[in-house]
Amino acid sequence: MYNDFTEMSVWKLAMDYAVQIFNLTNNLPKREDYALTSQIRRSSVSISDNLAEGFGRETKLDKKRFYIISRGSLLESKSQLLYGKNVGYFDKNKVEELIKINEKIHFELNKLIKSLSLVHQVRQFSLILNLNLSLNPFITCQT
Repeated sequence: MYNDFTEMSVWKLAMDYAVQIFNLTNNLPKREDYALTSQIRRSSVSISDNLAEGFGRETKLDKKRFYIISRGSLLESKSQLLYGKNVGYFDKNKVEELIKINEKIHFELNKLIKSLSLVHQVRQFSLILNLNLSLNPFITCQT
C-alpha cells in the first residue's frame, strides 16, 4: 500500500512522460503556443494530476473515475503526438519512444482500474448473496 501518490510507479511514469512531452514541445513554432503546444502539455500533465486526485479520494468508485479520466488524457496525448509527427513537428524516433512509454502507462492504468472494478464486483456479489440468503427461508446461515 502506498502512503503517497508519488510512490505509485504509474504516477512516476506519467510524470516522466509529461516532462518529456514538455521538452519535446519547447521548439515548436510560436503559432502553436495556444494550439498543439498547449494541448499536448495539458493532456500529458493531466495524466499524473488525475492519478494524484484519484489517490486522494475516499471511495473505490471515486478513485476509479479519476483513473479513467487519466486514461482518457493519456490517449488524447497519444493522438496529439501522432498528429505532431504527421505534420512534421516531432521526430519519428522520439514519438515512437514516447508511445512506448504511453502504452506502458496505459497497461498500468488498466490494471489499476480493473483492480478497483473487481473489488466493486466482489462487494456487489457479496451483498446480493447475503440478501438472497437472508430472504430464502429454506437456507440457514451458520456463523
